[in-house]
Amino acid sequence: MNSLDARSQILLKTLIERYIADGQPVGSRALSRFSGLELSPATVRNVMSDLEEMGFIASPHTSAGRIPTARGYRFFVDSLLTMQPLESARVRALQGQLVPDQPQRLINSASHLLSELTQFAGVVVAPRKDAVRIRQFEFISLAENRILLIIVTTAGDVQNRILITRRAYTASELTGAATYLNEHFAGLSFDEIRRRVTAELRQLRSDMDELMTATVDAGSQAAEETATHYVISGETNLLDVEDLSSNMSRLRELFKLFEQRTGLIQLLDLSNRAEGVQIFIGGESGLAPLDGCSVITAPYEVDGQIVGSLGVIGPTRMAYDRVIPIVDITARLLSNALSSKH
Repeated sequence: MNSLDARSQILLKTLIERYIADGQPVGSRALSRFSGLELSPATVRNVMSDLEEMGFIASPHTSAGRIPTARGYRFFVDSLLTMQPLESARVRALQGQLVPDQPQRLINSASHLLSELTQFAGVVVAPRKDAVRIRQFEFISLAENRILLIIVTTAGDVQNRILITRRAYTASELTGAATYLNEHFAGLSFDEIRRRVTAELRQLRSDMDELMTATVDAGSQAAEETATHYVISGETNLLDVEDLSSNMSRLRELFKLFEQRTGLIQLLDLSNRAEGVQIFIGGESGLAPLDGCSVITAPYEVDGQIVGSLGVIGPTRMAYDRVIPIVDITARLLSNALSSKH
């Protein structure tokens, strides 16, 4: 893929930069004018024909000009891109917006910043929490068959869940159930509790089965909700991106992907296993709704340990030279703000 001669590389770089700036297919006349090469339009046409054959550019039906393909963008990003680092005043301003604070607030701020600076969607995957461990259970009767379950974790988080049971439980039954759970299961995760309860319910009085099972189900759901999540900002910016808004069914698929979360979290998790900025162009993400998009991600750390990742989702026609440094510096500043030494 690196077998392009210098002339072809300059013309490909010029074509992609023009297309990113204008959004219009680029013709041979414009290329000979902007490339700085003393080439006739006929020579430029020949080079473009070769580039098209190699899969770097394509001709839309309605125009004599050419546009980059995903393969062309990939070569451009890997071999031809000149970065535009952020000015130090801009970096200091960003630093001022990501000051050490509550982790969740910092993650929200980083997501907003990414979206604001790029005018695309900014996303931050929050650090994965360790398995939630239980300090204490408590039951409060609300009505005949409604019980408030209070779960206190060893980290000090408090979760409330309402259980609806088939029969009413007396105050002494609820106290007895809470005492039993606290004595047997304090300090365990819900996975461990579920395994133990399943085995032990056989030996318990069957009239407590329902309450115990409902407690474990509600607790597992609460633990799952706090385990992994991400914050996404500026999705509506994508409605203003002509390349995406012209295909409403594709846009709907994209918004569905944002709601489902799992696929996007898996994609962003890939950057936790890599060094520095990762760029997924079009189909490289393996997620069909992102075919017309690029995702630029970077991992962030707490005290030298990678704990999560952040990124920007936008059209394949984006100013990579500007967006990549924004993602990179935001990841570094978030790492600094979250790390205790800062």
